[in-house]
Amino acid sequence: SPLLFVVRTTPHELLIIVFPHNSYILLSSIDQIKITTMKVVLAATLFASASAFVPSNAPKFGTSLNLKQDFLEYTPYHDHSQVKVNTYKNKAPFTGKVVSTKRIVGPQATGETCHIIIDHNGDFPYIEGQSWGVIPPGVREKDGKPHSVRLYSIASSRYGDDMTGKTGSLCVRRATYWCPELKADDPAKKGICSNFLCDTQPGDEVVMTGPAGKVMLMPEEDPATDYIMVATGTGIAPFRGFVRRLFAEDTPAAEVYKGQAWLFLGVANSDALLYDDEFQLAKEQYPENFRLDYALSREQENKNGGKMYIQDKVEEYSDEIFQKLENGAHMYFCGLKGMMPGIQDMLAGVCEAKGMDYNEFIKGLKKKGQWHVEVY
Repeated sequence: SPLLFVVRTTPHELLIIVFPHNSYILLSSIDQIKITTMKVVLAATLFASASAFVPSNAPKFGTSLNLKQDFLEYTPYHDHSQVKVNTYKNKAPFTGKVVSTKRIVGPQATGETCHIIIDHNGDFPYIEGQSWGVIPPGVREKDGKPHSVRLYSIASSRYGDDMTGKTGSLCVRRATYWCPELKADDPAKKGICSNFLCDTQPGDEVVMTGPAGKVMLMPEEDPATDYIMVATGTGIAPFRGFVRRLFAEDTPAAEVYKGQAWLFLGVANSDALLYDDEFQLAKEQYPENFRLDYALSREQENKNGGKMYIQDKVEEYSDEIFQKLENGAHMYFCGLKGMMPGIQDMLAGVCEAKGMDYNEFIKGLKKKGQWHVEVY
């Protein structure tokens, strides 16, 4: 006989009839009501024809049971006054558990980058653009004290990759040091935290702090706002969260978004591209609202015949970008701090060509809250 389940994931309830051999059918999503005999009557009414719609396998663990991603929103959804910061601190951290760790770059990539999904059971709320702190296990060799916290931009939306609201993701590049004398990586100089995270296995515990920061949040009050996102390497993390919220999830922000989100990503080569499949899908489904440009330094040339770095790719569209900024667009930068001098020099050159004062231009953007920088 089939069993009737009512699964509650606040504020939704989802009716599930489970048939023999773990096949199932999802009947309805009902908001904010208690279980009543009406559900049983509805289930009995539909059961006669249910077998025609039964999939062959039960849903996988971690699959969201919500039809919409609207259960972790503020009221109104764009109100950031209640965004939590530093809920967990160094002396009272949070312990999450690794769901999965996966290498997400090809064999010819420069280095190894991993996508790590961490289960926080819904007890570590954050929103897109915030960071988590990670305290690696063990102590420092020099003084025997615990390792200091390392900040990582969160690479998922507030709903997590499985959209349950109980996980979050990190995008981490394994830090290694090539010793010219040994002609090999020197394990004594490897990055403590990045190697710990990239080596984690499902079930491993991760000690965390945060969430940190409000600099990189999206100002969602005006759904026509343009976003210009500039990333190098793992600096793509917060922008993956942006893209998922606007184009991959059924959120209040996505429902009304009319602006254009423009993503620039700089990496060494095609094998080093991160989340390309997700970005290409967003571009295919929302061609008017999402733009994508890559700077592949070892595969492309800039206008002068040199390597194509991120500032060169942005410069190709400088007139359009400046026009968007003058119209209120928000511009974001995330990645290694070494990216900014090249970006700043390029923008200064464009300002000079336009007869503008670069310092005054940037000062004006900062004053209006249109300039967002998170580099490390």
